[in-house]
Amino acid sequence: MIKLEHLNLVVKDMKHTLSFYQAAFPHWTIRCQGEGEWFGTYRQWLHFGDDYQYLTFNDNGLGNNRNLESNHMGLAHFAFVTNNLKAVVDRLAKAGFKVAKQGTKATYRRNCYFFDPNGYEVEFVEYLSDTPAQRNLSEVSY
Repeated sequence: MIKLEHLNLVVKDMKHTLSFYQAAFPHWTIRCQGEGEWFGTYRQWLHFGDDYQYLTFNDNGLGNNRNLESNHMGLAHFAFVTNNLKAVVDRLAKAGFKVAKQGTKATYRRNCYFFDPNGYEVEFVEYLSDTPAQRNLSEVSY
């Protein structure tokens, strides 16, 4: 079996970045943190997650994230499964973050997308079935 353990993200502002992810994942904590130099640039880093998965943040990011409305190479988005999409949306709204776009209306799932403070698109999805064939349907119901 293979599963994703962590994502390593370069960010502009550690505090603002943490405010987004702490709202989305109130059960996660800072696992460890430090500082160092990366190819001549000083940066602070931290691991934010639980005992099984985490996000690594490295500050002092330069420039802007890629235009997500383009076909340029780079990360398009990453997604997390939740058992309560409304609770995630409500926590992020309370922290000052708005839904960037609603997901497709599907029979067996709900989803929506946010932009984190660094321009990364983050999807949250709630499945309404435990049956893989239903969860993975590409049909759309209106």
